[in-house]
Amino acid sequence: MTDIATRVWNHKWKIDPIVRSLIDTDFYKLLMCQSVFRNKPDTQVTFSLINRSKHIRLADLVDEGELREQLDHIRTLSLTRGESTWMRGNTFYGKRQMFTPEFMDWFENLRLPPYHLEKVDGQYELTFEGSWPEVMLWEIPALAVLMELRGRAVLGTMGRFELEVLYARAKTKVWEKVETLRGVNDLAIADFGTRRRHSFLWQDWCVQAMSEGLGGNFVGTSNCLIAKNRDLPAIGTNAHELPMVYAALAQNDKALRQSPYDVLADWHEEHVGNLRIILPDTYGTKGFLDGAPDWLTSWTGIRVDSGDPATGAEMAINWWKSRGEDPTKKLVIFSDGLDVDKIVTLQAQFKGRVRVSFGWGTMLTNDFKGLTPDDSLAPFSLVCKAIKANGNPTVKLSDNPNKAMGPESEIARYKRVFGVGEQEKVEVVV
Repeated sequence: MTDIATRVWNHKWKIDPIVRSLIDTDFYKLLMCQSVFRNKPDTQVTFSLINRSKHIRLADLVDEGELREQLDHIRTLSLTRGESTWMRGNTFYGKRQMFTPEFMDWFENLRLPPYHLEKVDGQYELTFEGSWPEVMLWEIPALAVLMELRGRAVLGTMGRFELEVLYARAKTKVWEKVETLRGVNDLAIADFGTRRRHSFLWQDWCVQAMSEGLGGNFVGTSNCLIAKNRDLPAIGTNAHELPMVYAALAQNDKALRQSPYDVLADWHEEHVGNLRIILPDTYGTKGFLDGAPDWLTSWTGIRVDSGDPATGAEMAINWWKSRGEDPTKKLVIFSDGLDVDKIVTLQAQFKGRVRVSFGWGTMLTNDFKGLTPDDSLAPFSLVCKAIKANGNPTVKLSDNPNKAMGPESEIARYKRVFGVGEQEKVEVVV
């Protein structure tokens, strides 16, 4: 077991780079990358860092030279032989050769493209431009670097004993959550915490704690490097990025309305079983389900990732019933802002009505809230999103208007096209 406090105290950059592998990323990014490589390889996309927690002035906390050093290091990374063998030969979701030889040949020769970084009013503007399959792989490592550098800035002010006590308290906090979850019957839960983790070493520790504490109820991790190293299932399907870019490429309102279903039609050709999970909330869950083609009802399940989770699950259950499907055979994956109390409540509310699973993110891998006097290690909301595709702005509406993004005129257009009415605002904590 890694002594994290000692590693932090005796920190050497070359021993613990923040991102140490191209597969130190979420599994869904690799699945989506292969889909993009196949279907939209020439699309030019711009990604940008977005700090939703404006009170966290990252440019005042994180040294620009250190940030550049970490980003430059990521650009030197390439797949190792062992990583390539794991991707080419492992079984994912019951399927061997999930990644095609053509994609793997490309990925094995990939180096991430350049970045653009500048300081603006206490924040970092960090952008990545280029072909979609290349720049999309910057999202997760960019977020991991900023989150960990912010943490290191705080930890660097602490003495050795203070660090030991801090991590002892943090470990206790995680383990108490694990003990609570032990009492939840038929639980299925995975680690989704890469993008806003406290650190790589801490995420690895949390995954080991979950694996030991929950046994078979812990179904895997989204982090590919940890999955490989710990011989665990890699978990993940697809994300809002796909419909956001497809929508931005639409030539008119009719094509725009159809674009979320075009995404899933492409996905349908590539994947079966538990990889056929609908993410319906990019432009409003209700409108998406109302207009969904019948072939989508045969998919395995739905991921609820914004708005009130119980409302989203009820909407899915009613939709399946209205289309002649048995909800008890369908899967609902909850993944938005989860912590133990919400997990316990949702499991009790929907057990027996649908198959339930959880993707537990920030509050698993970065819950240091309340562990420092000024709460300087509390998690905050940082994202990296596609903001342009072939020069057109992207838009996300979500089931929570506080998560909406894009130019106001385009947001208004998308709301009109997708028939989105009044929405309830929910505080975005992480």
